[in-house]
Amino acid sequence: MDTITLPFVVPLEGGSNFRDLGGYRTADGRRIRRGMVFRSAHLGTLTEADRTAIGQLGVRTIVDLRGVNEAAETPHRVDGVKCRIVGAHIEPGVGDKIRRAIEDGSASPVLMMQYLTDHYRDYPRRCAPGFRTLFATLSEGGHRPLVFHCTAGKDRTGFASALLLSLLGVPWETVIEDYLRTNTLWIGHLGRYPELDVDTRAAIIEARQPYLEAAFEVVRTDFGSAEAFAEKALGLDSAARDRLKADLLEG
Repeated sequence: MDTITLPFVVPLEGGSNFRDLGGYRTADGRRIRRGMVFRSAHLGTLTEADRTAIGQLGVRTIVDLRGVNEAAETPHRVDGVKCRIVGAHIEPGVGDKIRRAIEDGSASPVLMMQYLTDHYRDYPRRCAPGFRTLFATLSEGGHRPLVFHCTAGKDRTGFASALLLSLLGVPWETVIEDYLRTNTLWIGHLGRYPELDVDTRAAIIEARQPYLEAAFEVVRTDFGSAEAFAEKALGLDSAARDRLKADLLEG
């Protein structure tokens, strides 16, 4: 992996964690095309300059992985950007658990790690409809360039990004590196959970490798492989995956 220039980060005044998934190399030496697929934190605080920047990227579609109430509380600020917004809602049930634990005083690093790990395990087991909508939209060339996001661009977006990179043939160590970059690119965590101690707060706001690995362990155990999960749960058969590779890989 080219650690000097990757990932290609789009600097925003009112947003963060917005980056191009292009540029990464696959195990067979091919490279993902730039300017086709972006991942991000929410787009609810964009400035006029940010909207201009996104427009210049040619973004046609925004896929929102946030829950219904989340999306309503922080609507997109993309006026003037000629794009379609697709709801692929995945409800953040873990947030309610965290809030209850904070309220009753039981929040701890161990408990928060358990909550987040279980949350990631739910992605392939219970959240497939949302990811199915994302990949169905992504698979249609007319919807690209496309950006997908949740609130932080960390968990739901992190799993979706890791799945896409894996299906395109990117080595796992590179997938993990991309996932962990949220820890330096997402600024939305500032000021969150000030009532918690440092370690408990970190267990909530950080992207951690064991979280992502827990999700993919379920993928392997329940389905056999990322490819089998894509086919059985997301409707992407081998022909659809081949078309996606043809569209998104150079060479």
